[in-house]
Amino acid sequence: MRTRLLGILLSLMACVLAALGLPLAGAVAAAEQSKVVVDRLDDAARFAQDLPDSAPSAAVAQNGAAATDGATSAQALPDNSRRNALRTEVARYHELYGAWIGLFARDGSPIAVAPADWHVPATGWDDQAFHEALDGRRSHNPPQVWPWTPDRTLAVAAPVVRDGDVVAVVLIESPTGPLRERMMRGWFVIAGGEAVAMIVAVLLAIRLTEWVLRPVRTLDRATHDIATGRMNARVAPGGGPPELQRLAGSFNEMADHVVLALDQQKAFVADASHQLRNPLAALMLRVELLGLELPDGREEELGAVREEGVRLARVLDDLLGLATAEHARPEPEPTDLAALGLARIDAWRPVAEQRGVELAWDGPPLALGMADPIGFGSALDAVLDNALKFSPPGGRVRVLVAVRRKEVAVTVSDAGPGLTEEELARVGDRFWRSPRHQNVDGSGLGLSIARTLLLAGGGELSFDPVEPSGLAVTLAVPLSGRRAR
Repeated sequence: MRTRLLGILLSLMACVLAALGLPLAGAVAAAEQSKVVVDRLDDAARFAQDLPDSAPSAAVAQNGAAATDGATSAQALPDNSRRNALRTEVARYHELYGAWIGLFARDGSPIAVAPADWHVPATGWDDQAFHEALDGRRSHNPPQVWPWTPDRTLAVAAPVVRDGDVVAVVLIESPTGPLRERMMRGWFVIAGGEAVAMIVAVLLAIRLTEWVLRPVRTLDRATHDIATGRMNARVAPGGGPPELQRLAGSFNEMADHVVLALDQQKAFVADASHQLRNPLAALMLRVELLGLELPDGREEELGAVREEGVRLARVLDDLLGLATAEHARPEPEPTDLAALGLARIDAWRPVAEQRGVELAWDGPPLALGMADPIGFGSALDAVLDNALKFSPPGGRVRVLVAVRRKEVAVTVSDAGPGLTEEELARVGDRFWRSPRHQNVDGSGLGLSIARTLLLAGGGELSFDPVEPSGLAVTLAVPLSGRRAR
């Protein structure tokens, strides 16, 4: 979620910066070109003013049909000495600025040009600017030059007007190398500013996402803790948007109500189990007394009643044990699970021998884990009872103790019929038993009690299939702070 939120914020910021940066870059390019155009037009106007009028104004007015065709009377042009002075000035301008400059008569014939072989282009913007000047207008809005158009030049033209008539045109064509360099420098400044803005935006977006998602992560941890049985988990009040703060408060209220309902349910189960044990014991005693008075041949019915009574008593005992485990608040302590496992194996070995099942152990001499010794021993008893119950005669139940990176695991593997994938998803649920194993004695609460005892002590219970058949049940608890050997 953090990555998605950051991606959305940064994408929006990138779009905003692009929407601001691209027009700004275009404005910088247009401003730089406008400066060059204005400078060149000023230069062209200065050259136009320096062109003297050596002929009478009446001669300039005698254009007639020739003037209409674009020709200009020779009397309207400067004499040779002035032309030489203009050529010198034009050549000096060309050397100083590197621009091509020319003063052309109306018919396009050169008066003073630099370089000397330059003439008015017949096509393109230069030709258009020249004809605009012949019409008495300065050239305006030349095509925009961009840094990626190195073959472009910038042409401007200004008319030379005498007595209201255009007698010549000043045409300047400038190289755009310096202009493009200034554009690039301006763009680099814009890019640097946007890069700094993007870095600041990234930092602010990270802080914003942290501020928004901190209560979400806290809520997620509390939800996971409650889902795994740690019902005392709550969301501490903290920062974040007001909506998430209200959600955290609502979650705590919901958790309190759930805990209250579960406590009431557990109390009811415990009370009901305890209250039913005494009437059941009295009932079984009356059954035994009635059995003494039954005529011969009724032993089978009496045995069935006794068997059902014993089964009911076992279910009540398991319910009471489950309620006790759910109400327990054990304090985990460093426990040698290797020694505890060996002790429980020795306790169950007579049962294993009676059923013809081999009970094997494998593990290190010392395995320290954080566990409640009584609770872990009871959970291991429930798992061993289940493994011995389903193992066929001649089978083998193996207890493996392993010290892992962060936990100590005790795995009990049997050689029984095992469970399918669908059954593995339900194993450990209360009162659940596989339909294929209904004939095996039990209440369906043993593994539920084991899971409850482990969760209460900070551990976990997991189930895996064994090849070719069987079930592996793993009891895992956190590794002790003391180094296991």
